[in-house]
Amino acid sequence: MATSRASQKIDIAAAAQRFGDQFRGLNPNDPSVWPAVPRYALCVAVTALVLVALWFMWLTNSNDELEAERAKEVTLKVDYQKKVAQAANLDLLKKQREQVQQYVTLLEKQLPSKAEMDALLSDINQAGLGRSLQFELFRPGQISVKDYYAELPIAVRVTGRYHDMGAFAADVANLSRIVTLNNLSVTPQKDGVLTMDATARTFRYLDDEEQAAQKRAAAGAKKK
Repeated sequence: MATSRASQKIDIAAAAQRFGDQFRGLNPNDPSVWPAVPRYALCVAVTALVLVALWFMWLTNSNDELEAERAKEVTLKVDYQKKVAQAANLDLLKKQREQVQQYVTLLEKQLPSKAEMDALLSDINQAGLGRSLQFELFRPGQISVKDYYAELPIAVRVTGRYHDMGAFAADVANLSRIVTLNNLSVTPQKDGVLTMDATARTFRYLDDEEQAAQKRAAAGAKKK
């Protein structure tokens, strides 16, 4: 029995010696000539290194994706809170929308249509004559078409007394249609008479055909 145990120890020691000898004197420039054990050990080590590198690369990409999703989560939460607040105030917003629409309708009624422009110009003229003012100039200019309305400037020059001019300005302001007096210039004449030069601006809403033309022009400008 003792002899058998001694021989086993010798065999193990010899095997270990042979295993260690395979790692001695290895040429690092030519692993292909290495013994089997070092070659396999090198393959395992390289494989392990590649797997570790891929693992860290995957973790890095996953971390970037995680941070991106966290940022997206914050944005979605803010958007959700806004929508919840809007949903809570939906009835109030609907009422406000109706009030705005009513206000817009009221303002539109203060703008004459194309057919009513002549009547409005006559009202401005009558407002001056009703205050004993003399019109030396009453010349409508070129209509400027905007997105939803058209603007008509009118060059006006009247002569009369100071208080009559003030009353005329008040009458123009109280017309049922919107008319503004701009670029006022008052110069004295003889016997207390004054001459007032101004640009009266009035506005009208566009009819359906004009609005369609404006939309087509806007669409064409966007394509360019």
